[in-house]
Amino acid sequence: MIRTILKLLKCGNERIGREEQTYSNSARQMEKYLKPEVVSLKDHSTFNEKWVQQKISDDPSLLGLGELVLKDSERLQQSGGRLDLLLTDPESNRRYEVELQLGKTDESHVIRTIEYWDTERKRYPQYEHCAVIVAEDITSRFLNVISLFNGYIPIIAIQVKALKVGDNISLFFTKVLDELTLGTDAEDESEPADAKYWDAKASKESLTLADAVITLVSEFAPGYRLKLNKHYLGVAKDGIAQNFIVIHPRKNATLLLNVRLEASDEIQNKLNDSGLEMLSYDRQWKQYRIRLTREDLEANRAVIKELIQMAFDKYMN
Repeated sequence: MIRTILKLLKCGNERIGREEQTYSNSARQMEKYLKPEVVSLKDHSTFNEKWVQQKISDDPSLLGLGELVLKDSERLQQSGGRLDLLLTDPESNRRYEVELQLGKTDESHVIRTIEYWDTERKRYPQYEHCAVIVAEDITSRFLNVISLFNGYIPIIAIQVKALKVGDNISLFFTKVLDELTLGTDAEDESEPADAKYWDAKASKESLTLADAVITLVSEFAPGYRLKLNKHYLGVAKDGIAQNFIVIHPRKNATLLLNVRLEASDEIQNKLNDSGLEMLSYDRQWKQYRIRLTREDLEANRAVIKELIQMAFDKYMN
């Protein structure tokens, strides 16, 4: 019996030794460390401000401010300047006026950021607005200056760094100053788009879900189709837009459904009982905002159809 136990212990030790050797070899393989090279974008001929601006335009989520969409770039201002980027959040009706600066922050860019924010908020007061400055080096001095406005002017400071590893370069955005919250022109966003544009912008699941919503409309109002616009999907009949609902497909399998109805306790109670995910009611445009999944639509088909039909009846009358 003792010999058997000793034999088992010996085999176990040999197995453990082999596993430790394998782990050691794997660890050594993972020890390959490549030190990234910090790239100065200000002094680079290729990776310059226009390049950074284009990268953010292609994917605004890089800034870490949520699933924003590009509203405009190089937006002409009344002062004669141009706003680098105007981003918008379709879920909250917020707009972000973004000013880019490579190198260290300076007075002119801080003033310009605030000036563009002020121009846009006066031009479109129905939206919430937030100023955003993006720079390679946000110095402590100007961080202190910017922070003086924070609370009076909603402003965000983001530092961007470019790191090169081998032949690859990456951008890293770090929020160094967040805003302090201060206590639409819907039709101007109706720039037409096509199916190819939306195939790239949203997921297949969310677009299929949008088709399912329009199928509900056709059950009580035949002839309506989705109208593809750059920032949302509206509804139209015979080519004429009649947006009693507005749909925002997302990159995941959800969409945001806006139903234009006056706020009422009856509707609110109905939605609360349904268990649907509600976003804040849009008082400016008088619309309920519902985040939908395929499962939500299937489980609450009757409620959603009823709300859409109520919005249709109200719109037509």
